[in-house]
Amino acid sequence: MEKNRLLVAIAACSFQLPQLEDGSAWIQVTPAGEFRPTDGRPMDVPAWRIDAASAAAVIDRARARKTPPVLDYEHQTLKKEENGQPAPAAGRFLDFEWREGSGLWGRVEYTARAARMIEDGEYLYFSPVFSYAPDGTVLSILMGAITNDPAIDGMEPLARRAAATFGLYPTQEETSVDELLKAIIEALSLKEGATEAEAIAALTALKPALDAQASSLATLRETLGLAKDASVEQIAAATSQLKKADPSQKPDPAKFVPLEAVTDLQEQIAALTARLNGGELDKLVGAALQDGRLLPSLEQWARDLGGKDIGQLKAYLDKAAPIAALTRLQGRQPEGDTHNLTDAEMEAARMTGISPADYAKAKGA
Repeated sequence: MEKNRLLVAIAACSFQLPQLEDGSAWIQVTPAGEFRPTDGRPMDVPAWRIDAASAAAVIDRARARKTPPVLDYEHQTLKKEENGQPAPAAGRFLDFEWREGSGLWGRVEYTARAARMIEDGEYLYFSPVFSYAPDGTVLSILMGAITNDPAIDGMEPLARRAAATFGLYPTQEETSVDELLKAIIEALSLKEGATEAEAIAALTALKPALDAQASSLATLRETLGLAKDASVEQIAAATSQLKKADPSQKPDPAKFVPLEAVTDLQEQIAALTARLNGGELDKLVGAALQDGRLLPSLEQWARDLGGKDIGQLKAYLDKAAPIAALTRLQGRQPEGDTHNLTDAEMEAARMTGISPADYAKAKGA
């Protein structure tokens, strides 16, 4: 993998400078789609490329800059350290726009001197300086130059100066990432030169198997009574001890109880509970019948409920209000002619001062 791979291009694309309007003009910065330098120099990618989506990102980056990209003469900004000559600006970019089928265009405001030289035909072409991704996608417009010779001699050294000028050499952090990627590729036995995407795909394919292994180890730790963070070595040691255990050795009776004994004890507890609940149920139902909280007709229902859940029966009886007539009669038939009235109806007749006979007549009316 190349640690110092250049990501800056000075494109000799021969974009002709248009006529000016009030000292400014829209100029073509890149063509649409894939493009290459017109001077035929070798490239480190098959082609540079830009489309509507990548152009939108380029435009956003340009608009986010505090200072707009500038234009100079013949890329002198990149040569000044070598030739010691000044590098005056020829203009600056005001904005960019994408024109489908044509490419990326920029609106340039020229200096008075540059505008005059362009109007007089002294400069004819524009040459952009841009950064690009390893796949050739244009990332940002760094600057540009008006020139008469887009096919600049010594283009590679000039590109290196551009990378240094705009701080685009790989940083120590980027180099470390490259080394990490290389280590991952080797660990996964991928082909030499595998891309980051291929390494990520290989790691993603491994994840289900790693998750299953982690789940199995967690279950094994729990089964062996080990800590959640027990190492593989600790798991192996515990397993080894388990293998050495004598299967004929009887368990410690102080720590283990036979299953049969546990089952028998459970049955005894269930029977005892039923007997205790049965006696308590009789007391509850009897008391409720005695004090009028329970009608005789509801006795069987109360016993069925208490047999299933004596707590629910207690809750019901705690809330039940005693019926006075039932309390006085205590299960006996009322004296005299009841006129076929129920216990509750007899009590209602008594409380309202109506005779049972009149109450029966009113009921039948």
